[in-house]
Amino acid sequence: MTTVLQVKNLQKKFGEREIIKGISFEIRQGEKIGLVGWNGSGKTTLVNMLMGRVAYDRGSITTWPLNLKMGYLPQSTDYTLNVEDELTHSAEELFQTSKRLGLHKQIIENEEFQHLSGGERLKLSIAKIWANHPEFLILDEPTNHLDLQGINWLKEEVSRYDGAALIISHDRRFLDQTVNKIFEIEDGKLNIYDGNYSAYRSEKKRRYEQQKREYEKQQRKVAMIEEQVSVIKNFAEKAHKQAGKGGTLSENRQMGLKQFERAKAKKKDKQVKSKLNRLNLELSKKGVEKPKEEADVFFHFDSAGKRGKRLIEIRGLTKQYGENLLFEKSHFYIKHGERIALIGSNGAGKTTFIKMLLEEEPVTKGSIWKSESMKIAYLSQDVSDLPEDMNVYEYLELEERDRVRRAETIFANMGLDHAKLSKPISHFSLGERTRVKLVGMILQDYDVLILDEPTNHLDLPSREQLEDTLNEFNGTLMIVSHDRFFVEKLCDKLLVIENKQIHRYEMGLKEYEDKKAETTGQSDRNIADELVLVENKITELLGKISFCKTGTDEYLEVDQELQAFMKRKRKLMEEL
Repeated sequence: MTTVLQVKNLQKKFGEREIIKGISFEIRQGEKIGLVGWNGSGKTTLVNMLMGRVAYDRGSITTWPLNLKMGYLPQSTDYTLNVEDELTHSAEELFQTSKRLGLHKQIIENEEFQHLSGGERLKLSIAKIWANHPEFLILDEPTNHLDLQGINWLKEEVSRYDGAALIISHDRRFLDQTVNKIFEIEDGKLNIYDGNYSAYRSEKKRRYEQQKREYEKQQRKVAMIEEQVSVIKNFAEKAHKQAGKGGTLSENRQMGLKQFERAKAKKKDKQVKSKLNRLNLELSKKGVEKPKEEADVFFHFDSAGKRGKRLIEIRGLTKQYGENLLFEKSHFYIKHGERIALIGSNGAGKTTFIKMLLEEEPVTKGSIWKSESMKIAYLSQDVSDLPEDMNVYEYLELEERDRVRRAETIFANMGLDHAKLSKPISHFSLGERTRVKLVGMILQDYDVLILDEPTNHLDLPSREQLEDTLNEFNGTLMIVSHDRFFVEKLCDKLLVIENKQIHRYEMGLKEYEDKKAETTGQSDRNIADELVLVENKITELLGKISFCKTGTDEYLEVDQELQAFMKRKRKLMEEL
């Protein structure tokens, strides 16, 4: 495969901290690469250097061609869009891509972008990138605000995309389904793994166990040699003492004691020096470093205790903005200890409903009853509202010694040390800001946790630990998330915004989707059946064309048939 991007000895410092330490790599045409690492490890910095937005201190970045056309989706909690700017790019293509992503044409033609949800803005940003036909894709957290339809579309498009792609994502399923190589940034260095995310985790664990065994074997050898050296040193010290002792004149003359002991001492000294030199030489050439264990991320939420069976009751709830009706005549309840996922397409009103629960949005019609003694904690998907001029101690009002010690321990387990906590929040990455908000929740006792895209900016180890911790939370959970792993693991109830109403379902996400598929109309089943046949034919033709010689009549004939079936597949997917 042709190399399209090459990086040699790239280095970047921010002040005294060296965040990228002389890394080198190549990306070839068609490769799909997942870029992973802890929050603050340098992933976004590396991408910004590749895009020419941040200068690097040393090294080189070369692309083929030199003016390689890049499609870049930045990590953001908001996407700044302009209608005229969007429509100067292939307008019809933008409309078609937006439609497949689940947006209506009138959204682009009639709506002002400031009224769109974060997910809708993200979809338009992605549509713009695809309409420009990039030769190289860089996607920074592309699934953070996407609904399931958008994620499925993006997964298909990335898999079908002929160019190379570099994807930063903490969505494990998305990485498993799209990438064939993993770049991991750890301590400023780059580690490369073949395969998807699951293969990377498995191989990383294998490498760790192997390095641990080799390191322990090495340390046993070092201890053995050090023990031998210690014994020889003791002999040498005794010999030096004997060489310094004086006997009677006749004894010294007869035995040559001093000379003998001095020679023996020198011999022992040489043995010590020789063994230490061999050990140091072996360690310098074949020394195994102690493997670094992944930091333990620790979350712990306390619920203040059971407050009663029903915490929230919704009767006839309606929300409308002018002529825009989000939902109406909705009736349901939420009990103590339930784990509920709130799902719906982008723009359906999920965040609006949460704000109504928090009394930040008025009710158009109907009522919301909440237990008076209930304490609610809310983690919003927007982490840009933290006071950037404050440090963490000031923001969380950490003054009491025990409270400070507890917070510092939690932050240390999450990868943020004391020095970082003393810096202004403006220096924090999006993932680090999410952690600050989470710690603010951890430090208090709540009955209900409302988490709006809680994993958006968390790195993968933190996501996994958060799942385990929330499983132990005794209170009520309401979660809005497009991370299917996260939702399927935690939630066994659903609130679904569909057909302008909020419906409660006594089942998890997978069961809900399976039942929904069962009730799909006959026409959709016919389309799905045809789609299976078309996909089978495409697979057959791909196998056939691999045996054809490029440029021959047979190759052109198979290629033409293949293109026709792929076009039919895209049309069927639009109709589903």
